[in-house]
Amino acid sequence: MRMESDRDSLRTTKRYWLKAAVEILVAEGIERVKVQVIARNLGVSRSSFYWFFKSRQDLLDQLLSHWQDVNTRSLLERAERPADTACRSVLNVFECWVNEELFDPRLDIAVRDWARRSSTVRQVIDEGDAKRMTALTSMFKRHGYPEEEAFIRARVLYFMQIGYYSLEIDEPMETRLSYLASYLHCFTGLEPTQQEINDFHAFLKNGASVPAQ
Repeated sequence: MRMESDRDSLRTTKRYWLKAAVEILVAEGIERVKVQVIARNLGVSRSSFYWFFKSRQDLLDQLLSHWQDVNTRSLLERAERPADTACRSVLNVFECWVNEELFDPRLDIAVRDWARRSSTVRQVIDEGDAKRMTALTSMFKRHGYPEEEAFIRARVLYFMQIGYYSLEIDEPMETRLSYLASYLHCFTGLEPTQQEINDFHAFLKNGASVPAQ
């Protein structure tokens, strides 16, 4: 006869525990990310938690690692992706802003709210922001912008988007896309080509990466 925890291990995995923890963090805040709450949501016993995590703190540490992996890694990859123009580089970053599988804005805001209660989490947030800013600044520098200008353009690009999420602006995708050329001009000082605009629309339609020319 199987132990209860054995049965639970067949019904769930570490990934499900972490996914459930993320959902609670986003919807209810870090205070509600508790073993008993997650177990109840998954319909399993509390004991099965310890098959996958040493403690609640271990779970919280892995939540932060998940945030870094999902949001920061995708942004860094796109900021570092080769592109022939600054507009294409910014469009690569825009992929994160329009695809929540690449950058989850609700998770980002939830972790920032968590950081208000924890200096340790605040430090992780600051390190993540610094990595993102460094990657975006380097992106602009590759296209010939002077160092200080590259830094300021990176700040405008990044802070605008984080502010967009923080303000919870409810704007249809069609409206956002109608501003695409103007956003690119503001962020780069350049006029995007119609091909660049078309390629980004193709990315949205097909779920494929915007090709570097």
